[in-house]
Amino acid sequence: MTDSSGVVCPTCFERFDVPAPDVSEVPCEVDYDCEICCAPMRILFTTDGGAVGAEARGLAE
Repeated sequence: MTDSSGVVCPTCFERFDVPAPDVSEVPCEVDYDCEICCAPMRILFTTDGGAVGAEARGLAE
């Protein structure tokens, strides 16, 4: 089972889950399209205490 992280789209402000990379691949940044409004964004994956977290940012940020 793949872990997921919740993010909030910086364009439409809707929350959705994205598949999280393995902790060995973090930190990383990936391009992603919002699953609600299809706006492009970047998702920054980080770790905190061994758990993978995600933050969505607009392309201009």
